[in-house]
Amino acid sequence: MKSPFRRPRLSAAGRSVAPQGVPDRIDGPQGSAPTAPTEVKMAGGFAMMAGEGAAHWSGRSYAALSRTGFMKNPVAYRCVRMIAEAAAALPWLAYRRREEIVDHPATELLARPNARQSGPDFFETLYGHLQLSGNAYVEPLLLGNTLREVHLLRPDRVSIVVARDGWITAYDYRAGGATRRLAAEGPGLSPLHLKLFHPLDDHSGLSPLSAAGTALDLHNAAMAWNKALLDNSARPSGALVYQPKEGGNLSADQYERLKEELEAGYAGAVNAGRPLLLEGGLDWKVMALSPKDMDFVEARNGAARDIALGLGVPPMLLGIPGDNTFANYQEANRAFYRLTVLPLVARTAASFSAWLSDAYGEALRLEPDLDAVAGLAAEREALWARVGAAAFLSDDEKRQAVGY
Repeated sequence: MKSPFRRPRLSAAGRSVAPQGVPDRIDGPQGSAPTAPTEVKMAGGFAMMAGEGAAHWSGRSYAALSRTGFMKNPVAYRCVRMIAEAAAALPWLAYRRREEIVDHPATELLARPNARQSGPDFFETLYGHLQLSGNAYVEPLLLGNTLREVHLLRPDRVSIVVARDGWITAYDYRAGGATRRLAAEGPGLSPLHLKLFHPLDDHSGLSPLSAAGTALDLHNAAMAWNKALLDNSARPSGALVYQPKEGGNLSADQYERLKEELEAGYAGAVNAGRPLLLEGGLDWKVMALSPKDMDFVEARNGAARDIALGLGVPPMLLGIPGDNTFANYQEANRAFYRLTVLPLVARTAASFSAWLSDAYGEALRLEPDLDAVAGLAAEREALWARVGAAAFLSDDEKRQAVGY
């Protein structure tokens, strides 16, 4: 039987193994156990109050964040999609020192990584893995000594094998009831592991959506509570008070029957605001705050802003009211690219540069083509105007100054 007056947990079914150092479920502050509902007996009567104990948080594993965040929360979904799509849309350029290489095998590979994915599809999935898991794994497919294709491995199916000295020796990939071991050392090209910074884990990255997990739970709980409240005529909860006219208290059987009826018919978010059917001597005292008193809309918008902040998306781009950080939409869009998209793409390009340099046996530098970013067109025009007006520079120096 459900515990009375407790909100339902938002944990996902079928959770997978949580990343190292990140608990899959947090029962309360500092991992404290939830407290029991408050029951108060009064002289000459009886009152049962709906008291809430410690908060309950959803899981922080890849599967839990995917279900409660990306698949069920519109703010988290839109933030992850915006980052992944914007970063995946950038074309790649290959350089050998300062010389640009046209039609290099590396750029052709990244434009069509494998037979099932195009370049944007591949990188959108890769950046999505980084946002939801903090990790992304790329497996090379070699034909002889030639790199032919690259494939992404789902992060929750990968286990890191660490030697006694603390270094990674292999990756175990579980799929279809079988486990494959991919060596991280030795001859041949090893899988590429991209990860975001994690302060407490030497081998795995920290998911940005996990850092916004508290705001994510608040936003999901607000939507669930609001829906349940609307389904039950939007009536707030309170205390059930027993004040018999002739004195005395409830008998033990009456007390237990009342508790069972409350638990079965009125506990949980699905029964929020459900009207009570009272017998003689029972009175309902409203004690909860109304949605207006709770400033419900602003609380939900605040949680949405925190989710966007954790993922690095200006709330103005999501249409969240109450955020005046940027003067206009164009400025917010430039900040989104400069502070979120380009740093993510730059670190990905650096990792692929070192990895593909080993694959092709030459020093290779990959960079995104910033001229193709429509959101930075105003900055590029201002740069060209400043460089073009510099009479002390030659044409070759001007071309070099703007990236050619």
